[in-house]
Amino acid sequence: MSTLNELPVIVIGAGPVGLAAAAHLHERGIAFTVLEAGDTPGAAVRQWGHVRVFSPWRYNIDPAARRLLDAAGWVAPDLEALPTGAELARDYLQPLAQLPQLKPHLRYGARVEAISRRGLDRLRTAGRDSTPFLIRLTGGEEMLARAVIDASGTWATPNVLGASGLPAHGETTAAGFLEHALPDVLGAARDRFAGRHTLVVGAGHSAANTLLSLAELAESTPGTAVTWAIRTASPARTYGGGDADALPARGALGSRLRAHVDAGRIRLLTGFSVHALTPTAGRVTVVVRHADGEEKSVTVDRIVAATGFRPDHSIAAELRLDLDPIMGATRALAPLIDPNEHSCGTVPPHGVNELTHPETGYHAVGMKSYGRAPTFLMATGYEQVRSVVAALAGDWDAAHAVQLDLPETGVCTSNPADSATGDSCCGSTSAAEPAARGLATGISGGLLSTPLNLVILDAAPAQGGGCCS
Repeated sequence: MSTLNELPVIVIGAGPVGLAAAAHLHERGIAFTVLEAGDTPGAAVRQWGHVRVFSPWRYNIDPAARRLLDAAGWVAPDLEALPTGAELARDYLQPLAQLPQLKPHLRYGARVEAISRRGLDRLRTAGRDSTPFLIRLTGGEEMLARAVIDASGTWATPNVLGASGLPAHGETTAAGFLEHALPDVLGAARDRFAGRHTLVVGAGHSAANTLLSLAELAESTPGTAVTWAIRTASPARTYGGGDADALPARGALGSRLRAHVDAGRIRLLTGFSVHALTPTAGRVTVVVRHADGEEKSVTVDRIVAATGFRPDHSIAAELRLDLDPIMGATRALAPLIDPNEHSCGTVPPHGVNELTHPETGYHAVGMKSYGRAPTFLMATGYEQVRSVVAALAGDWDAAHAVQLDLPETGVCTSNPADSATGDSCCGSTSAAEPAARGLATGISGGLLSTPLNLVILDAAPAQGGGCCS
């Protein structure tokens, strides 16, 4: 055995996908270490613990993780129930992380600062593929690895509030008035919103969840006002499929939100692009600029920026990454997930082939692998790591046999142009489809011939910017 292969695989992040990677690595007999910046498994998930996901338990549990848990006598939750983020962490991620097969290999409070190759910068080629990865932690500790699976997610890098991908003028100065996605409006954060006027910016399901909580707060607390701002001309993609939605909880969310807007309990502003923020006598004035150049302003007490997330590739700056210039995903994966071209229903199964960079042995998986695309599915992340770990084990037949077994659902679009032309962005399919299966390229799996009907699994419901988040 070579010195390189004697080293462990480093997994960055102990969320659902990172722990799934650990389970698959254990099953393959590959040494591994999981580095988690937080103090617990699923640290990011716990931050939106008050939110209930749309998909039932049976789609939120990785198969390899389930095998380990079952062998330890784990009592599975009701597989048809919808967990909150807190329940997902408490009833699944925590028991998984406590298993003796995984626990000794998990390190908490271990934040990765940079990844490189030992003794080599990005420019050096000779001997690169046989040189160990060098992982530097905050504080200076360094570790060596044979491969890196980066499941660090995007929760810590939300999109800015301003339009054009740039911070609004004054966004930094007004930071004290800003809340990022999914504040606990009815719980820990209640005092920040009760009796105040809140502006929610964003069209994804994280925005919808926050708006519904604010509307409930307004019913019990006088003086609580809610304004919702979106960039498009119609909120149809946020309202979703209603009664026709294959995930009833998701359909009900959109229907309830629409009822509040129609009744005037939530004020809706369309064509709304944030241009500037100015603190004003203990409040904040938001200047918006419309497409025709006209400017208007609204003064509020709090702003919730439910504008989605983006990946941070800075820790891998000395690695050779081949990133699509639009998505921030690999060039092979980007055209399969581009929300300008594809809906949730046409994202095919994909694995190690689409996740491979010129830097052999480095793979970003999970939410981070999708870059800025808002159509990530939790089950897709599980299949990604199954394929990647199979490749690391040298089992290329298994690595290439990517597949997903998901229920029928409506086909959602995240193309903003579509949301302005109808009442709903989601239409139901007429008949159940067989399990989606295809080669790692996704093309032979039917992408160009028959759209795949995939259910939306909310690995991180704070992901915004599309109806499939």
